[in-house]
Order: sequence, then structure tokens, then C-alpha cells
Amino acid sequence: MKTQQNMEIVLAEHPKGVPTENTFKSSAIDMPILKDGEVLLKSLYVSVDPGMRGFMDKGEDDAAGVKFKIGKPITSRTVAQVIESKSGNFKKGTIVHGRLAWQKYQTSSTDALEKVDPSLAPISTAVGLLGIPGLAAYFGIINVGLLKKGETVVVSGAAGAVGSIAVQIAKIKGCKVIGIAGSEAKIAYLENELGIDQGINYQKTEDMESAIKATCPEGVDVFFDNVGGELFDAVLANINRKARLVICGQISEYNSDHPPTGPRPAHQLIKKSARIEGFVAFDFMDEFDFAKKQLAEWYNTGQLKYKENLLEGFEKIPSAFIGLFSGENIGKQMVKVADEMWL
Repeated sequence: MKTQQNMEIVLAEHPKGVPTENTFKSSAIDMPILKDGEVLLKSLYVSVDPGMRGFMDKGEDDAAGVKFKIGKPITSRTVAQVIESKSGNFKKGTIVHGRLAWQKYQTSSTDALEKVDPSLAPISTAVGLLGIPGLAAYFGIINVGLLKKGETVVVSGAAGAVGSIAVQIAKIKGCKVIGIAGSEAKIAYLENELGIDQGINYQKTEDMESAIKATCPEGVDVFFDNVGGELFDAVLANINRKARLVICGQISEYNSDHPPTGPRPAHQLIKKSARIEGFVAFDFMDEFDFAKKQLAEWYNTGQLKYKENLLEGFEKIPSAFIGLFSGENIGKQMVKVADEMWL
């Protein structure tokens, strides 16, 4: 394996607003040297997610342990293959996933890795359907949303990695589901392929509050929010008594230096005895295995569809990430770096 085969992508500058190609820098690097207890990994699938944007901002707070620094590799959820091993726990050829650097090849301690079970679903799903996006959808809808059969569920960002799974879980559970997305192609996908009851294209809707009222005349019981901003305000105005507002993401504000001030929800929450709760999938780590098996079962029996917006080539990782903020992806945005090696 030649030295020039390895590449990495680092943070070149702190972005202002939406990241650009200048935010990143790609360069050739040496192959890493494998130490005892480590494995040498070849990246196969790299996940890009909107929530990574916050880690690119300038600041000293590194409480989450993943703040990106100038000149250092970006990291994200990645599926990789062990091509050399000095660990008794991970054999050569093993497929793993974890938060890894944007590098073609890298070494890692096995503590940071989890083995992928290819029998559950295709290995790329380890950072999609069976990864954080799928788990966020599952726990947000079921554990936080506490939805009941027959209720009305609204999901924003409904055609994205998390939203497209959340709407389907809500349908599986017998709910009326309204999906909000930003193009006619996405609405068609939600209605015709995923089987939601109705979609709302916010790009072509002047009055979102009235549009939600028209599609949800019985009111909204569960709101699964991936977007925030004015969409949140519009749904808030239509909630039912004892409604649950599940805050999974706020993509409308990730690139804003000064997030807009919207209506304050406290009065409406009191009036409707409603609850608003933010969460991350890792709040439910003890239930990961059960949730993955349930998601895989729904997928393998055809109850749940999963779509990947797959770009190919290591050099496409920055553009795949930037594309998240123009709303170009339907389903999970990710990059295929290399094929699995059959050893």
C-alpha cells in the first residue's frame, strides 16, 4: 500500500453562514503506523449530518469532545473495514462503525468501534437506518413522542435522513401523518413511496399556520421537529391539549450567527397542557440493540423503506455536507469512499 494512497480532509476555516468548499482542505498524508491493540481501517461509507455544523464554529467549548479545530480532520459517523489488526477482538476483514476521521485509512483503538452485523441489513445502514438517524427517529417518535394509535403526527424535514424514518414509524403505529418538506419531488416521495397521509411544501406555502390547520383539522398531537424557526411557530399554533413537541434538530438555525426570535411558546404550552422536549439518541443508549433489531425487522419485512442519497468518491465528502443545507437530499446523505474488500 503506497503512501500517496491515503488522503484526509481537515477544517480549513471557521465558516460564516453556510459552509463552502473553502471551509475544507484535502491533502495527501502518510499511511498510519499500527500499534499494539489497534486496527488499521479503510473507510467505506462516510455519513454527513446537519448537526455537525455547530462543531465548526469558533470557540473554546469542547465539552462534547468533538469540536472541530482548524487544521485537524473532520470526524463523522463512518462504516469502515479492518484491513490489518493488532487486536484480539477485531479480526482482519471485520466491518465496524464509529466516529472516525475524514481519512481514507486510519488506525483506531477498538474501544471507539462497534462491529456491524451484516445479517441485519446492508452495512451502509450502520450510519443511517440502524445508526444515529434511525435511532433518533425511533426514540423521538416512541420514547419522547409517546404517540398513540389514531393520533395526528406532523414531521418537519420529513424527507431527510431522520424525518423519512420518523414518518414511517408513525404510520406503522397507526397514526395520521403529515410531512413538511421543501420540494415537489420530496412531497411526491413522502406521499407515493412512504405512504404518509399528506405533505406540505413549505417553499410554495405562504401561510404555514393555515396550511397545517387545513391538513390537521383535528389538531396536532405529536410534532417531530427537525427544522425549527417559522415552521415550529406554525405547528405550535395548531397543537392539541396534551400535545408533545419533540425537538430533534433545528437546521433552520445552524448557519445563523443570530438566530431569529420567534413567538415564545410558554403560554401555548400552558394553555394546552402540552410538553416540549429536546433529546439526542444517546439518551437511550441502553435500548440501542432493541431499537436496531426492530428497525431492521421493519426494513426486512418491507414495512419501512430506506433511501440513501449516495455520492461516490472521497473528494465528494465536503460537497455532500454542504448539500445538506440546500435541501438537495432525499433520505440519508452519505458518501461511498470505497468498496468492501473480500479477504
